[in-house]
Amino acid sequence: MAHNTPGPEGNYDPAGSTQMFRAFVDEGAPQGRQPATPAAAPAGPRVGLIVGIVVVLAVLAGVAWLALG
Repeated sequence: MAHNTPGPEGNYDPAGSTQMFRAFVDEGAPQGRQPATPAAAPAGPRVGLIVGIVVVLAVLAGVAWLALG
């Protein structure tokens, strides 16, 4: 069980109750920042995948051209 009362040093356990924990976490949170939108995150890996497929196709086309030529 957590002690929520301040000790002689004035320290308290913010995990003692949900309300106190949320207040503790909100103290350190930056107020001006907005979280990134989830739709913007997959764009980077998708572009890399497309570029990788194009490169593989170009290499395969070059190998086929050399083998048949």
